[in-house]
Amino acid sequence: MSRSRDLPAQQLAGFPEGAVEQVRVRVLPDGRISREDAARYLGHTSSQTLATWQVQGKGPRSVKVGGRIFYFREDLDAFVRGDAA
Repeated sequence: MSRSRDLPAQQLAGFPEGAVEQVRVRVLPDGRISREDAARYLGHTSSQTLATWQVQGKGPRSVKVGGRIFYFREDLDAFVRGDAA
């Protein structure tokens, strides 16, 4: 049996047990976060996930400014907690 099967996923990824991965996202002065950074903040590798959710009426609340989609961190946190949008 392989030793890697005996280790938790966090240790395999190089994180100490109980650690939380930190990500860097750019937050604009008014608190907006771009779709790309919002996807990174939520742990998704693609912003397309958020775009799909928006079309389906799912996911966190978004705002459109100048043709671009943005999210507020408070809305992303509420979505993660499962609070109603």
